Amino acid sequence: MNLFPYDSRFDFMRLRNVSLIIALALLLVSLAAIPVRGFNFALDFTGGTVAELHFEKSVDVNAARTTLEAAGFEGAQVQSFGASNEVLVQLQPTEGDANAQRTGDVLLKALNSSDNPGTLVRSDFVGPQIGKELATNGVYALLLVVAGFLIYISLRFEWKFAVAATLTTLHDVMLAIAWFAISGHEFDLNVLAGILSVMGYSINDTIVVFDRVRENFRTLRLSPVEVMNRAVNQTMSRTIITSFVALLTVLALYFYGGPSLKGMAESQIIGIVIGTLSSIFIACPLLLWLGASKEDLLPKAQDEAELARRP
Repeated sequence: MNLFPYDSRFDFMRLRNVSLIIALALLLVSLAAIPVRGFNFALDFTGGTVAELHFEKSVDVNAARTTLEAAGFEGAQVQSFGASNEVLVQLQPTEGDANAQRTGDVLLKALNSSDNPGTLVRSDFVGPQIGKELATNGVYALLLVVAGFLIYISLRFEWKFAVAATLTTLHDVMLAIAWFAISGHEFDLNVLAGILSVMGYSINDTIVVFDRVRENFRTLRLSPVEVMNRAVNQTMSRTIITSFVALLTVLALYFYGGPSLKGMAESQIIGIVIGTLSSIFIACPLLLWLGASKEDLLPKAQDEAELARRP
């Protein structure tokens, strides 16, 4: 199934300078927005109180969240924990967090009812040091993934391809991260997981295009500009169809996955859209900017001579 004919001739490379300028401008805005706006970190990173409650019947988490807000617990995160009658409540740190047990008792009193009585299973205080460690580990995970990308693509392609793919992926990730700084939406571990999945999606899309670039370099006697134009056109149907199907899945998660998964789905939606556009408009222009050519993928002359002498 092709949305666009395999031999389409859209001249994407004609816009390569404009695409790179727009990408650079968005990246600079993102880098400026992160320190200026900052993040609305969730309890995962800031610390706070975590209470686990057990009820006799199922609990409507949305109604429970509304009840807690009316009781003065603004910003409380309520989610099902295991079974539908198990509820996990997370609160941002306040001055009274030193007595986690008392906070848990107050939460239970606010949510308890004669129709659905509950008990407090546990109530703990998560210190900010743990949140700091989680943030640090998240940064380490990001750096580890980037290093893995560089090594893998360098082995599979050539170093210029590895640099272009990594820069494209970092561009997509920075824009997705900056969205949470600009919008002020809550940033938690689920969002971080979504950001890491964006990296995987973006690099996969870029590798598909680069694989076609490599094939075209080896089979077509055309200029690098035309080779990359054809590669983008030949993979465009695959790129858009794959992105659309993935987007449908994430949209279902966003609308029906509940508040606890909404941030992760939001980061993935942004990542899929940006990753699709970058694989079409940014990846190959970056390759051209780095000077990639057919010679980069051919063996050296002495290697060819050595291979020719072998039986």
